[in-house]
Amino acid sequence: QVQLVESGGGLVQSGGSLRLSCAASGSIFSIAAMGWYRQAPGKQRELVASITSGYRTNYADSVKGRFTISRDNAKNTVYLQMSSLKPEDTAVYYCNTVPSAIYDWGQGTQVTVSS
Repeated sequence: QVQLVESGGGLVQSGGSLRLSCAASGSIFSIAAMGWYRQAPGKQRELVASITSGYRTNYADSVKGRFTISRDNAKNTVYLQMSSLKPEDTAVYYCNTVPSAIYDWGQGTQVTVSS
């Protein structure tokens, strides 16, 4: 059973930066397309960035140009570098596979952006 552990969230002012990490157990990680999702209060979970096993990336329009997803297969870890953060980026951030989330969700990491 693959476990996902997200970290790196926190409280940051508008315009600031954070780097999120997602550590995954299990050797299947290196062949899985992975994504970062987020869920704001009262809203559905949405996919914001994804990266294939071949390192091809894709972003939601709302974060394009501000967020960068990357992965280190040797460490079974996927990252999300977030810059120029806005209050509307406030959410709990999770990682999982794409296009469908096939693993159990981790606890997520809270990102709060103050104006």
